[in-house]
Amino acid sequence: MVQKKRGQVGPRFIMYILGLLIMSLGIVLLIKAALGATPWDVFHVGLFLQLGLTIGSWSIIVGVFILLAASIISKELPQIGALLNMLLVGVFIDLYLLLPVIKTPISFLGKTTMLVSGIILIGYGMGLYISAGFGAGPRDSLMIALTSKTGWKIGHVRSIMEIIVLMIGWLLGGPVSIGTVIFTIVIGPIASIAIPQCEKFTNTFLKRLKKRQKNLSLSKQHDKSINRGANV
Repeated sequence: MVQKKRGQVGPRFIMYILGLLIMSLGIVLLIKAALGATPWDVFHVGLFLQLGLTIGSWSIIVGVFILLAASIISKELPQIGALLNMLLVGVFIDLYLLLPVIKTPISFLGKTTMLVSGIILIGYGMGLYISAGFGAGPRDSLMIALTSKTGWKIGHVRSIMEIIVLMIGWLLGGPVSIGTVIFTIVIGPIASIAIPQCEKFTNTFLKRLKKRQKNLSLSKQHDKSINRGANV
């Protein structure tokens, strides 16, 4: 379980951004692998194909409506982490898509490797940004709000949400294929491994950083006391 964190905002924010960068790269690798995207990205790509703009722009626009729905259902304002997630993931996706080095492999083996790499990066990117303790993203915020409102199991709510957006995205022409099925099956187990590992890593990093800062502070105080003694 992810612990609530306070203080050390700067280091936690760095971990948060790093997690979003990793997760966004994973999303783009899934799209570029051309073996089917995640359910939400099937929806985003479908909107892009039908209405233009960019995939990242649709990720942000959809995120706005999702956060609005989550706020109405929960009767709470969205957390800062959800707002940043909504904005930054869309921007990062578009930036990654502009990189010429990230392109669809020719061979099926290459596509499969890109697909698997993308799924792993999404899992660990998600774990890292969640471990920073700035709150859940828009889609997770809606999932939590619906779970609290209906009393249904969180897994059932997530499955229903993803099936609905997947069907809409497919009708819009989004990329549904074997990769979509694989992602839906394995992302849960991967996240269940990645989130605790990232939580442990982040906690260890923050504790060591805090200890180092404390030691530096004590060292400076010691140096000042020595200087004062020398001046007397």
